[in-house]
Amino acid sequence: MAQLNRRGFLATGMATLSAGPAFAATTEPYEIPEKHRARVVQLENGFAAGEIHVDPGRFALYWTLEDGQAIRYPVAIGLPGQYYDGAFTVGRKAEWPSWTPTQRMIRRNPEFFAEFAGGVPGGPDNPLGSRAIYLYNGARDSLLRIHGTTQPWLVETATSSGCVRMINAHVEDLYERVEQGTPVFLR
Repeated sequence: MAQLNRRGFLATGMATLSAGPAFAATTEPYEIPEKHRARVVQLENGFAAGEIHVDPGRFALYWTLEDGQAIRYPVAIGLPGQYYDGAFTVGRKAEWPSWTPTQRMIRRNPEFFAEFAGGVPGGPDNPLGSRAIYLYNGARDSLLRIHGTTQPWLVETATSSGCVRMINAHVEDLYERVEQGTPVFLR
């Protein structure tokens, strides 16, 4: 079985999770294809349980468990030049979050983002999907999020403005597992 280590995320062996209620698509009619299902994987030693690790090269988010295992979720990441690595903590969480594009997003693509400058209320049409996990640097909001999506078919692509996107059923599962203060490592 391939391993995951701190020097780089390597190929991982996967065992499919049973189709339990934690992974049911409760907020969307989207049927998750087999290749995009969450899976339990074996990791190499060195990762503490209760951490989030994102591997952009594999379009994967890992929620670390006991005994060197993790749940691997497929994700979408930032476009080239818009993915930010670093160590963060979960600063807050929100169900059906509202969304407002950053000033940087509006400057970069005013034709698309300017119309949303006043914000978009939470709900099924909001680009943050059903849940958002807010990443902080100390006490400061980094403006990076791990969140759901209205476009679940885009997981395993570089398509966002910097955030980590997850299928709504997956972010709902992760949301229930993490607490404020959970360590997050974007590689």
